[in-house]
Amino acid sequence: MALTRFSVSLDKDLVRQFDARIRADRCPTRSKAVGDLIRSALVQTEWHASEEVAGALVLVYDHHKRDLVKKLTEVQHDQHTAIISTQHIHLDHDNCLEIVAVRGTPDIIAALVQRLKALKGLKHVALAAGTTGRRLA
Repeated sequence: MALTRFSVSLDKDLVRQFDARIRADRCPTRSKAVGDLIRSALVQTEWHASEEVAGALVLVYDHHKRDLVKKLTEVQHDQHTAIISTQHIHLDHDNCLEIVAVRGTPDIIAALVQRLKALKGLKHVALAAGTTGRRLA
């Protein structure tokens, strides 16, 4: 992989804060940290386009909640083309964590998220926006 050097001029306090952050994150170099930030921005750009993306939905719920598991299953079957895999974890006697791996266009995934958020009984619904990696170096 060929590397390109470039220089950036930034406010002194901003660089100080950035260096503190990358030390806390145990990032080995500024170059690695800047590359990670650029890739993160490019992933967000993918989510604003209509090309295929990937991600993970995180759901937390009380499995005793009446008909909730049935409704979750129905939504997931209705959106089966966007769902790659699910993982179900028992957090305790009442609460479950479900991780749903998704792939598709951003609008399809957003529609799935909205349908899930509309279900009564879910304690938490979050999307971790990812990438298929095809458009990143």
